[in-house]
Parts: sequence; structure tokens; C-alpha cells
Amino acid sequence: MCTRFAPITIMIMIKMSFIIPVVLLAAMLVVAQEKPAAQEKPAAKESSVKEEKPAAPIVNPVTSTVRQLVERQSKNIVAAAEEMPAEKYDFHPTEAQMTFAHLIFHIVGSNNFLCAKISDQTEPKAEVTDKDTKAKLVEALKASFDYCSAALDKTDDSKLGDTVTLFRGRTAPRAAALIGLTNDFADHYGTAAMYLRLNGMLPPTAQK
Repeated sequence: MCTRFAPITIMIMIKMSFIIPVVLLAAMLVVAQEKPAAQEKPAAKESSVKEEKPAAPIVNPVTSTVRQLVERQSKNIVAAAEEMPAEKYDFHPTEAQMTFAHLIFHIVGSNNFLCAKISDQTEPKAEVTDKDTKAKLVEALKASFDYCSAALDKTDDSKLGDTVTLFRGRTAPRAAALIGLTNDFADHYGTAAMYLRLNGMLPPTAQK
């Protein structure tokens, strides 16, 4: 009986030897056709990213940034000077510290000196002292910030490496005058804000 069915068994085995590779080949072709379709989505994402254009570089980034700081900080410092009552302009927390009037006088001189160095111009002389009235001091303060804005409008980054003479005869790159100016804004406003708070008033930036 086994002998009679032997040829049939052999035939089945031969057929299976052909069928199995064909089935495997068909499966491989199906998988190969599905892969590109699956890879199309990341390709679409890549193309959308490439379409985004990079932002244009900022021209004169240093001087343009300082120009923006002058515009913002001048409003805060002038507002602080205007907020302090005239009768409090002689206020100073201790004997060793300057009066509020002298602080405003000092800011005027600092602005004019540094902005003249930044723009390579002659420093304007403000006709004001720390003994003047609040109105005159505030007017001089506003004028010093106007001078800085005008000076920076004529300045770019090309000469920041030039040597200039700063306070006490110290020489430094012109860039140091720009950095010194912005540092002074923080120092001067912080002092004015402290004087206002010691007199029971909120500084301008605390009111927003």
C-alpha cells in the first residue's frame, strides 16, 4: 500500500517545492510595493520643512539693539524723574549717597558723554546743575536721550573696534561705550526706583 501511494507522495512534494517559492516570491513583491508608499509621508514632511525660508540677518545688530534700548529705557527713566515730587529732589537715603537731583544731573552727563563717544561727535554741554529745579533737570534729561537717539541713528557696527577715550582717560573699543551706556541705564533706573520706593511711590515699571 505504501508502495502504491509513493508516486503520489513524490508528486505532491514536487508540486510543493514549486508552490512554496512562488508564494514567498509573491509575498516579497507585495511587501516591496508597500514600502515606498509608507516612505512617502516623511518625504512630504521634509519638503514642507524646506519651504520655510530663514529670517533675513539683522543689519548692524549691535547698534540697532542699543537704539531700541534707548527708546525703551528713556521712557522709564524720564517717567521716574517726572514722578518724583519737586520737593523730594533733594532726598538721599544716607549722607554718603547722592540726592535725587544729582542722580538726574549725573544721567544727563553720562548720556551726553557716552553717546558722543559712540557717534564720534563733540559732546554737548548741558547748561544744568544738581541745584536746578525739577523742571529744568527733567528737560535736560529728555534732551540727553534725544541726543543719544540722534547719535545712534548716524552710527553703525563698522567702527565698533575703533579706540576711544572714556572716563578717567581710559581707552577702550567704541563698543565699550555702547555696553557702558546700556549698563548705566540699568544702574540709573534701579537707583531712581529705589529712591521712589523709599518715599512710598511705585516706580514706573511696577505700575504696569
